Amino acid sequence: MAEVHIYTDGSALGNPGPGGYGIVMEWVGKAYEKQWAKGFRYTTNNRMELLAVIDALRLLKKPNTSVKVYSDSKYVVEAVEKKWVFGWAKKQFKDKKNPDLWTAFLPLYAQHKVEFQWIKGHNNHPQNERCDALAVQAAKQNPVHVDDFYEKHYPKK
Repeated sequence: MAEVHIYTDGSALGNPGPGGYGIVMEWVGKAYEKQWAKGFRYTTNNRMELLAVIDALRLLKKPNTSVKVYSDSKYVVEAVEKKWVFGWAKKQFKDKKNPDLWTAFLPLYAQHKVEFQWIKGHNNHPQNERCDALAVQAAKQNPVHVDDFYEKHYPKK
């Protein structure tokens, strides 16, 4: 069975502001690594943290992949590991932030065997530092992608 380690980080300059995420994926037992980044013109840090995980899970080609997600986002890690997100879903995310992203996350999460591990950010963890650099670079490079939900519900003032 394939085992993948996914490292993610999100960034928003100004929060909200231009944002981006970085992903590093490693296949356990193979000398193989892939990296992705994507920038958005107006979003939040938490949205980028969560979207990084979502897009990483979307990249997996085989169902039931064993996945360990490493993130410095307590928002994301605790929502899943403490099972809060499942209670939020039962209440249709009433009064919760980022319902569009959590709704997109849940079926992807269900397709695989996913475990989350919180890691301290900016603590010289090589993959986390790389994800952070990718996320910040994506946010700074005149991002063109649109976070439709966020811009619709929280337009710039």
